[in-house]
Amino acid sequence: MKTMEVGLLAVGAGLAIGLAALATGYAQARIGSAGIGALAEKPELTGRVILLLALPETLVILGFAVAAMIILLLGG
Repeated sequence: MKTMEVGLLAVGAGLAIGLAALATGYAQARIGSAGIGALAEKPELTGRVILLLALPETLVILGFAVAAMIILLLGG
């Protein structure tokens, strides 16, 4: 494999994980601030708020899966 191809695969994999992590951070910031406001009003919503904060993490997991597929399937 050529050096240029390997570099572009690495950049693609890095973008897949990096952009997914940025989107997750943005979503969790919005959900977290809204969740704290909801908890101030109704403390019994703690479980729901934790669940809503955990949902955007799947975005990073999917970004990691895409990065792994880029490296393993296209790089091999």
